[in-house]
Amino acid sequence: MTDRITLKGMAFYGYHGVLREEKSLGQRFLVDVTVYLDLAPAGESDNLLKGVDYAEIYHTVKILVEGERFDLIEALAERIAAEVLTGFPRVDQVTVTVTKPEVPIPGILEGVQVEVTRRRSR
Repeated sequence: MTDRITLKGMAFYGYHGVLREEKSLGQRFLVDVTVYLDLAPAGESDNLLKGVDYAEIYHTVKILVEGERFDLIEALAERIAAEVLTGFPRVDQVTVTVTKPEVPIPGILEGVQVEVTRRRSR
């Protein structure tokens, strides 16, 4: 599937990490979500009901990042991917990228990023 919609650079404040400080103080997380689906029906009809409401995808991601707590951003990415596939039946595949800009690693780096791609099992 080559058609896709990307929600890029969503920023949320969450409490994910293995260190006590990460769990108590929290930090900013950046999330990108790309959904793959056939956009022709929506494009040809100009009807949102034949596509996917990306405001709803944003809301789903926001609830997970801000409302749940994970030790690993890998687990957060998995959960987002699962929720998108479950909640949006028109989506065939999803790629989720979670970036943790402030990582507790001694050294200079822009952050750590995890990317997962999951397909709907049919």
